[in-house]
Parts: sequence; structure tokens; C-alpha cells
Amino acid sequence: MTLIRNLVLWILLAAAGALLAWMALGSDHGHVLVRYGGYDYTTTLVNAIAIALGIAVALGLLVWLLGLPFRTWHRRRELQTRASLGEGLEALHQGRYTEADRLLARAVQEPHAEAAARVASAHAAHARGDLARARSELDAFGDRHPASRAIAAAELALADGRPTDALVALDAPAAQPLPPRGLALRAEALATSGQAAQAYELLGPLRRHHALTDAELSARETRWAAAMLREARDSNALASHWEALPKHLRTNPEVAAAYADRASALGWDEAACKALEQALATEWNDSLAARYGSLPLGRAEHRAAVCDRWLEKHPDSAALLLSRARLSAQAHDWQQAEAYALRAMERGAGEEAWELLGDIRLAQADEAGASHAYANALRASRGQTPVPLPRDPAPALPPEDPHST
Repeated sequence: MTLIRNLVLWILLAAAGALLAWMALGSDHGHVLVRYGGYDYTTTLVNAIAIALGIAVALGLLVWLLGLPFRTWHRRRELQTRASLGEGLEALHQGRYTEADRLLARAVQEPHAEAAARVASAHAAHARGDLARARSELDAFGDRHPASRAIAAAELALADGRPTDALVALDAPAAQPLPPRGLALRAEALATSGQAAQAYELLGPLRRHHALTDAELSARETRWAAAMLREARDSNALASHWEALPKHLRTNPEVAAAYADRASALGWDEAACKALEQALATEWNDSLAARYGSLPLGRAEHRAAVCDRWLEKHPDSAALLLSRARLSAQAHDWQQAEAYALRAMERGAGEEAWELLGDIRLAQADEAGASHAYANALRASRGQTPVPLPRDPAPALPPEDPHST
């Protein structure tokens, strides 16, 4: 606006100068008669214009001088507000919350600094544990800065573990459309409140608005996809969510494990096995190998055969050996189950292997051996050294891969 105003002023001055020059160089300078209060004032048109311009300049200078103290005061107040805002934000960053509150209280008086100052003041009050003051700061916004108020309210609600309140704040009509930060908070609130499917649907808008870094988006995509699968109410919802996922997510260990858990709970044994097998075929993961044998699934013979094939490539995987031991135990092949459990212990299986060994021996009515194994499981859970097994004849171990060390 200042540039446009200056441009118009210079155009008018140039036009007036050109008019004066034209009239001064011309032979007829015109005649101006002013009659006021019984007196007549006469002059040429050139002089009249010059006098009018002089009066306008004088009046403008007078107005500028009269407004100078007010402008100086206003400029000084703006500088003080900026200084208070900057120092208050720095104090908040450094954890000096009481000082931050005092400094920011000065800045909220200026309209251009109110949004940043009130949000920061609410965060400072919340950090001090003064929740009432934090709410009052946000309520003081009134109808001003609705998006900033909604984002601040959502941040504080999520920090307190109140995702529903965060959604209420972000869904306020006055705050729409939400800025990128608001979208990210809304997605997080949805995921936290058990609505991961809706949070997953917001990944597209979050990418378009660059609301999160690529690494953050990737992490949330995995986390929300896994949560969405766990939250599936029935088999139709589970199948729909699973088919909608991109291929790279379906072989992700966390997502595959979530699908397998939910499919197992719904009685989809074959689907659960297939998901784990595909994920492990893409990239080996010990936690998935352990889950493959520990989930309450059928198809024990099929899974045992698959584990045998995997053991050819991963003979030192304690998790896989433990899964194989569990599958042998399901088939009541106690000797083979114990052999695999002992081999898993040698690879560092620890507490789970001892507990499984206790179950195996108890199933064979060996109460003393079971008690010994359970005691060792307890010791292992506490970080203590297990007591060696009695020197009973060891069960025959299945042949190991000749390339294993």
C-alpha cells in the first residue's frame, strides 16, 4: 500500500509540475479572482496553483509533525512487544515457565502478536501444571484465530491423553479447513482413540501438505496400518483393510504380525500362516518366526514342514528353533520337542525355552524336571544364571545343518 500511495503522489506532482511549466511558458497565465469578506484577491492561475500546492505541503507537514509522537510511541510499543514475545518464547524453550508467562502476558495485548503469545502462554501454563490457566488462555481467543486455538487445544489434550477432546477442538467449524499441523494432530488423535482406519486415510492429505517428514510419514503409515488391522471388527473388515494395503506394507513385520494375530483370533488359520510366510520370505525376522510357532493356529504339520525348510537357511535362529519345538509339542512328539528346545537354549532362547521345556516335561509326568525348568525360567526372567539340568540321558537332537557353526 505504501508503494502505491507514493506512486500516485509522484504522478500527481509530475502532472502539477507539467501544468505549471506549460502555463509559465505560455503567453496567457490566466486570472484568478477570490472574493472573501469584502476583499478581492487577484493573481495569475500559475501563482494560485503554486500557493495551493504550498498550502497543501504545509498542511501535510503539520499533520506529519502532529502525528510524530503517536507514531514514535506506537513504534516503541511494537518493539517492546516483539522483544517480550521473543524473550518469552526463549524462556519457554528453556523451561523457565513462570518467566515466560510474565513476558508473554505483555505480548498478548498486541493483535499481531496475540496468536503466538497466547499459544505459547497456554503451553507454559500447561508445563507448570496449571491446566485452568492454560484453558483460560485459549478461551481468551474468543472468535479470533480459530485454527491456532484448535491446534493448541488439541496439542494439550493429546499431551494429557484426551484424544476425544482433541478431535472436538479440531473439528470445530470455524477452524476449517485445517492447516497441515492440524491435519497431523487430527490423524494422531484418531489413531489414539481407536480409529486407526480413519487416521490411515489421512496419509494422502498429509503427504500433499508436507505436514510430516518422509521418515515420520513412513513410521505412522506402518503403525496406523497395524492398528487398523488389529481394530478390524470382523473378517470382512479385516480382508478389506488387508487388500487395500500396498505390497510393501503387507510384508512389513509389524503389519504382518498384526494381520496374523487378528486372522488367528477370527479363525483364519490359513490366511494367518500365509501372511507370516510371505513376510518371512521377503525378509527374515526372528520375531515373526517366533510368532509363527506360538500363535494358536492349526495346520501344525504344514507349519512344521515350513520350519524345517527355514532351518536349512537359518539353523542358528533361536526363535525358529523355539517355534519348531512348540510345533513338535503340539504333535505330542515330546522327545523331538525337547531336543529343539534345548538347541534353542544353546542359541540364547532363555526364559521362553525354559518355560516350554517345563511344559514338555510336565506333559510327560516329569514333575521334578518341570519344576527345575520353571525355576530356571524364573531365574532367566530376573537376569540370573539358570541352574544346569541334571545329567540325565539327553534326548536325541535332530541333525543340524552341516554349514552351521
